[in-house]
Amino acid sequence: MSTSIGRNKQRNWREIGVGMVVPVLAIAIWQAVASMGWVNPQVLPSPLAVWERWVAYLLPLVPYEGYTEGGWWHWAFSGELIVDTLTSLYRVVVGFLIGGGLALPLGLAMGASNTVYAWMNPLVQILRPIPPIAYIPLAILWFGLGNPPAVFLIALGAFFPVLMNTIAGVRHVDGIYLRAARNLGAGGATMFLRVILPAAVPYILSGVRIGIGTAFIVVIVSEMIAVNNGLGYRILEAREYFWSDKIIAGMITIGMLGLAIDIGMNRLNNYLLRWHRGLEH
Repeated sequence: MSTSIGRNKQRNWREIGVGMVVPVLAIAIWQAVASMGWVNPQVLPSPLAVWERWVAYLLPLVPYEGYTEGGWWHWAFSGELIVDTLTSLYRVVVGFLIGGGLALPLGLAMGASNTVYAWMNPLVQILRPIPPIAYIPLAILWFGLGNPPAVFLIALGAFFPVLMNTIAGVRHVDGIYLRAARNLGAGGATMFLRVILPAAVPYILSGVRIGIGTAFIVVIVSEMIAVNNGLGYRILEAREYFWSDKIIAGMITIGMLGLAIDIGMNRLNNYLLRWHRGLEH
């Protein structure tokens, strides 16, 4: 058992090392091009300039001696980057919980009932292709500015991936499972709770993973339009002042957060689906 765990850790570290080759090479080429003056630094600053701006973006804006709003910990986490990141993550979590919370029961009902599917599917198929960005004027008209329109757009972005994957999961349960359950005398409720729902869990979790990724994309766009804080707002602000290094620093932060969220969701899915892959032991 310990040998297997050790091999898995070695494989994981090897995969991380291989995955870092291309980013490191890209940064080295980028730095070389910037150092040789082949590009205007106002258009494409060097990685070192971006790093310096990222650190300045991370650190508190005022010295601790002049900070009066709270203690040391409050001051240490008062940098724009930390505040913007937490604000964006808050909107993502709230929007996803609303969108996913509405999509899951509807998807289960549409997948399990042909009647509900026949009633709801035409409306779903009409609304599904509309990108959340198209709702921005209506969101501002309905909710004004601030968090409500941003949360509404994020909920829309998360709703349809969770909905469609849940429907697919319920409707694509292997017929062998259903026949075996009927032969054992399973009723409708038992069939749904003990057979259909567990078999659909891999699809549902895939929809959750996609929905969170979509929600994170939508929050950046919504923050450029409807709010006055967050990572998206800060990138738009930097554009107004031609701070290209801060724009790229914000973009890199978004990419790192997106990667962390995706890795976290992937590990959560693997943990929750151990039974599905025969890895309980």
